[in-house]
Amino acid sequence: MQTSDLGLRAAVGVLLIAVAALALWAGGIGFWLLCVVLALLMMAEWADLDGVDRKTRRTAQFALSIPLALMAPASLIIEIHNFFTLGLLAGAAFFIVIVTKRPTLAAGAIYCGLPVLALLFIRRQDEGIVYTLWALALVWACDIGAYFAGRAIGGPKLWPAISPNKTWAGLIGGVVLASLFALSMHILYGLPWRMTLATPVLAVLAQGGDLFESWLKRRAGVKDSGDILPGHGGVLDRLDGLVPVAPLAALLVILPRFYT
Repeated sequence: MQTSDLGLRAAVGVLLIAVAALALWAGGIGFWLLCVVLALLMMAEWADLDGVDRKTRRTAQFALSIPLALMAPASLIIEIHNFFTLGLLAGAAFFIVIVTKRPTLAAGAIYCGLPVLALLFIRRQDEGIVYTLWALALVWACDIGAYFAGRAIGGPKLWPAISPNKTWAGLIGGVVLASLFALSMHILYGLPWRMTLATPVLAVLAQGGDLFESWLKRRAGVKDSGDILPGHGGVLDRLDGLVPVAPLAALLVILPRFYT
């Protein structure tokens, strides 16, 4: 990657982190709006990777928008349960299958909607800012560690048939940096041990999410899922690691409730 491209990538990356951090701090309607916009953009890119036309893509986005709307903070006033919203996500996927006859497109509703439900749930907890920051930033740290370790060390490829640029050194570097970040969160903000110790596993899953999206792009014959983010590609390219991490992070947040 050329120096100018690296500079653009870094600048956009910092801007994205700043926007996410501001929305996370604001919470409430601001964080929900950001999550909804990102989920709908992800759904659009998923539809493009699935090779559907614009009308079908909008149908999928409309179906996803229903459960996303019921994740809004105002919905909590009437105590709409998270399991009910989860059921609506499944219903949105079922609707897409019935209307479009494309199960792979329907899977996008779960792929794009479930992480949003998980993140909004985490943010509403008493320590929601700390927990959500952990879930988001461990993925960021994993990406950064993997990028620089992979470039500096190189070595054997992780899965060249799917993603020729990823290396085992990058995987290890990403896991190490994410783990160090979680340890710092434990020391500074009291991140529970169950989350701290689970971070290396989540970091591996984050890179697995990256590989899965690489497979989707290879199947579609494209380099990036989109071009909305200069130097980064599409929204899916930036959030693919968060997709498997967010739901498991939410389970770790509520884990103590099963023992009380």
